[in-house]
Amino acid sequence: MTEYERSHTMPAQPEHVFDQAADIDQLDTWLPEALHVEAEDLPAVTVHEDRTDEDTSALFRARRDQMRLEWGTRDQGSYTGWLQVAGIDNGASEVTVHLSFFDERHDPGEQAVRDALDTSLRRLEERVRLRVEHETG
Repeated sequence: MTEYERSHTMPAQPEHVFDQAADIDQLDTWLPEALHVEAEDLPAVTVHEDRTDEDTSALFRARRDQMRLEWGTRDQGSYTGWLQVAGIDNGASEVTVHLSFFDERHDPGEQAVRDALDTSLRRLEERVRLRVEHETG
C-alpha cells in the first residue's frame, strides 16, 4: 500500500470550503483535470479517467458534521481517499487530502500524485475564493 497526503490553507470559513468541495456537481472544477465524476444513486458514482479512458465504479460520501469527504473504488477496493476541512485562526481553513493505493497498478507515482493534489487544492481554493467574493460582493 502507498499513501500520500497534502495540506493547504485557504482564507475562508471551513463551512464555505466544505460546501464547495462536497458539491457533487462541481467536483470537476477542482479535481485533477483527467478525472470526471458522474453521480448515480449516491453514494454510488462513476469516475472516468481520461488517461486510461476507463470508467470505474466508486463511492463518494460527504459527512458535513465531520467536515469530511470520503471516496474509493467500489468493486475492486484498490483506492481510497479522504478530504478533511479544519478551521484555523482568523476565519481560515486547512484542507488535508489523503490518498491510499492498495493496488500499485493504480498508483501513478509520487511526483504525479503530489502535482495532482497540489493543483487540485489550488483549484479548490480558487473556487472557494470566487464563491466567497460572489456572496460578499
